[in-house]
Amino acid sequence: MKQTTLSKWLKLIFAGVGICGLVGCVWVIPAFGQIIVRDNPDYSHCYYPWLFLLWAAAIPCFIALGLGWGIAANIGEDRSFSVENARLLKWIAILAAGDAGFFFLMNVLYLLLKLSHPGVTLISLLVVFAGIAVSVVAAALSHLVMKAAELQEQSDLTI
Repeated sequence: MKQTTLSKWLKLIFAGVGICGLVGCVWVIPAFGQIIVRDNPDYSHCYYPWLFLLWAAAIPCFIALGLGWGIAANIGEDRSFSVENARLLKWIAILAAGDAGFFFLMNVLYLLLKLSHPGVTLISLLVVFAGIAVSVVAAALSHLVMKAAELQEQSDLTI
């Protein structure tokens, strides 16, 4: 597969994920929350705090998609192993770790404020784990891309 083709596919995937995320944040999550409130009026006081938490947690995800778009553009320009891509991957790792930490702390706070159920907090640990996994993978890729960029630079100087 040519790098321009790979770049186009990656951009298509990032755009699709971004559109799905936007639809989820704007339509699906509020509608699902309204259904929960309609069926369980006792939880109506939890609707807006949880809605704002989920929206706030989505912001770093959309930023990471934008950074991923930049990586895809670099791949299309035959700069796959560049210091810039390593830096972008490092920022994705930082965003994922920060978002996972924020989501975890807010879940604990909501539990203490009686805005959450212990079962919801336990299930949300899966989301936190996924964020940490993305962070570790992005950090490892950042390290490997940086090493590859250094090797490529040494190789270019040798020739």
